[in-house]
Amino acid sequence: MIVKFCGMRRMEDIKAVNRLKPDMVGFILDDTRRRYVPPEDVLMMKEKLDPGIRAVGVFVNEEINKVADLLNRGIIDIAQLHGDESEAYIKELKELTGSKVIKAFGIRSEEDIVKAEGSSADMIIVDAPGGGTGEPFNWKLLRRLKRPYILAGGLSEDNLESAKSLNPYGVDVSSGIETDGYKDEEKMERFISLVRKG
Repeated sequence: MIVKFCGMRRMEDIKAVNRLKPDMVGFILDDTRRRYVPPEDVLMMKEKLDPGIRAVGVFVNEEINKVADLLNRGIIDIAQLHGDESEAYIKELKELTGSKVIKAFGIRSEEDIVKAEGSSADMIIVDAPGGGTGEPFNWKLLRRLKRPYILAGGLSEDNLESAKSLNPYGVDVSSGIETDGYKDEEKMERFISLVRKG
């Protein structure tokens, strides 16, 4: 099961992830979000990031050329789309960059499951509607989802065992590894240890 730590903001976060070795880390590149990091700061952190850890840029309805530019310059490795981006947008972004694309889906109903299954994105994330809320959603709906998915939305060490019972391809955590709004290395370590203990 892959692990993504999302919402990296500080150089000490990068030192922690380099030690703990999650598969991916996320940088919020939507300036309306609390954990937003400007691209120049992402670049500084990416330069210090262990090259085995994929840097994911998280966007919400961003202009496609801006996303493509950050991918093509190597500031991020993967784009994660959290808005209303269409299939045409995903296709064009892949053509412009040759990079992998993750599409996030807020899950409210079986209709959302069908949309997620049909996405041409390389990977999908299933999350609470709106994303970044720190709140879980109705995981029972995921029983109908046939393709591999990364589970997000209110994950923490407290509900990780329940999450693992769904057999997701991966887990994506942000607020569940924070204390007072900042990444907490001890929580990060406990979370990743629980994932990896099988």
